[in-house]
Amino acid sequence: MDLYDSSECRLVESKNAAENTESRLPWDRFSSWLECVCVVTFDLELGQAIELVYPHDVKLTEKENHLTSFMCFPGCLGDTQFSFRLRQSVGRRSSWFGEDAYSRDAPVTLQRELAHFYGYVYFRQVKDAAVKRGYFQKSLVLVSRLPYVHLFQSLLQIIAPEYFEKLEPCLEAVCNEIDQWPSPVPGQTLNLPVIGVIMQVRIPSKNDKPSGSPVKQAQREVAPLMLPSIHELDLFKCFQCFLIHIQMLWELMLLGEPVVVMAPSPTVSSETVLALVSSIAPLRYCCDYRPYFTIHDPEFKEYTTRTQAPPNVILGVTNPFFIKTFQSWPHIIRLGELKMSGDLPKQVKVKKLAKLKTLDTKPGIYTSHKTFLQKDKSLIKRLLKGIQRKRPSEVQSAILRRHLLELTQSFIIPLERYLASLMPLQRSVTPWKTPPQIRPFSQEEFMGTLEHAGPQLTSVLKGDWIGLYRRFFRSPNFDGWYRLRQKEMTQKLECLHLEVICDADLLGWIKDKSEVEIVDLVVKLREKLMKAVRQQLPVKDGVLDKLEGYIQDYHPLSTEDLQTVLLKATPAPS
Repeated sequence: MDLYDSSECRLVESKNAAENTESRLPWDRFSSWLECVCVVTFDLELGQAIELVYPHDVKLTEKENHLTSFMCFPGCLGDTQFSFRLRQSVGRRSSWFGEDAYSRDAPVTLQRELAHFYGYVYFRQVKDAAVKRGYFQKSLVLVSRLPYVHLFQSLLQIIAPEYFEKLEPCLEAVCNEIDQWPSPVPGQTLNLPVIGVIMQVRIPSKNDKPSGSPVKQAQREVAPLMLPSIHELDLFKCFQCFLIHIQMLWELMLLGEPVVVMAPSPTVSSETVLALVSSIAPLRYCCDYRPYFTIHDPEFKEYTTRTQAPPNVILGVTNPFFIKTFQSWPHIIRLGELKMSGDLPKQVKVKKLAKLKTLDTKPGIYTSHKTFLQKDKSLIKRLLKGIQRKRPSEVQSAILRRHLLELTQSFIIPLERYLASLMPLQRSVTPWKTPPQIRPFSQEEFMGTLEHAGPQLTSVLKGDWIGLYRRFFRSPNFDGWYRLRQKEMTQKLECLHLEVICDADLLGWIKDKSEVEIVDLVVKLREKLMKAVRQQLPVKDGVLDKLEGYIQDYHPLSTEDLQTVLLKATPAPS
């Protein structure tokens, strides 16, 4: 066995990860998009039940099976589309092995879920005299770890009507087509064929320039169904009845406050919750959220107990039973059917929680939250004027998304700037010493930077920014953001150290060193190489190859006895 065989194998595996995942096992490419496809039906004896799971070798746990079947039967006449999110059973392992490569390049808001599944539902309930109960009732459900709500709901619009007509043979054909799709790679534009339709999508990358509108795609010779976004909803449609309170809703999301959305349908419930979560992008929402929540959810008791403060979660509900259940929650958004005031959507009012008592409660935002920042009246006027001028909804959404993006960036840029100051200077990173530590985050030190480098540099909004930051520091969103950035900074420091080592005159350094010191150097170099490959550190091109070359060059300098010691001293690959 050669000293560097293991690390070399790992490098080859890393470089060829894409090719390996394409040919390793059946359904690999399918599982890079979906966990499975389920058909849920109504059984006269069992009630809601999963009739079919495809591919057949995918196994949902009893808990996941039960919850999925109950989530997919809202009882609405006609065709209904909505989304839900459920916690995976403990101990379940992902069927997708390319997690690190995808996560490294995808925006944090589009990372694969490690602990939850998304369910994208197409439910049909129509009269059918041939059925004993007089109704045809089925749901087609796409189960995925990816938050690609627009892509998967668009896919359902294509395949669900075909499935309801042709049943299982159609579903098998669709799954086989999806298994031929290329894996989602951030930054790439893909053509995804399914039953005669070609969907063209671009997978967002974390290197994309932030924008309020989707990235424009180049036209191809084929005329596919081009989706402007794989994940974005019609933000204006979701928020049109509370445009004047958009500032308040943004703050509630930023602070991770407990919120209940009471809606007239699962569609409105799920779209509103997902729109709220996306309102703080590019910041990742780090609390729990359930676009459609029912009493069958295993977390029902946990989330409705009155013995402790409500958890940091957003729940979308439709059952009037929840009005009484959630009366103690601090923030409740009650939605009704959209009403117009002239040619403008009627705006809901902010009301006191004490008024939320009866089943016929009027729409409104029931909260005692006092906003830290003033409203942007120019934005509201622009959007309302756009309605009067019949400006397309996608344009209105782009305006609203741009505003929220700039607001979030104005809030987060001072934090990013301060965080950058905690990094050691590049000149302090030397090849002969362990990299210096990143300084700890000090809230008070950060507050001291706001007078000269605060949000006022990029935002015209006035208000208590300092109070907003202090509340943010107590939220799960700050904790999640800081952990992620700390990990990225640590990796950056490790990359710098690797690059400095590769640029150093190691041959000159070892000339007057003992064999034991040389062995120690090779061991440490090999450890760093294995760590860089295992964590897929974003090092410059050629650095890992150069580091591996050093190990090979210095390895012969040791005697046979020392080679044996070296092999024993080197940790086994994890």
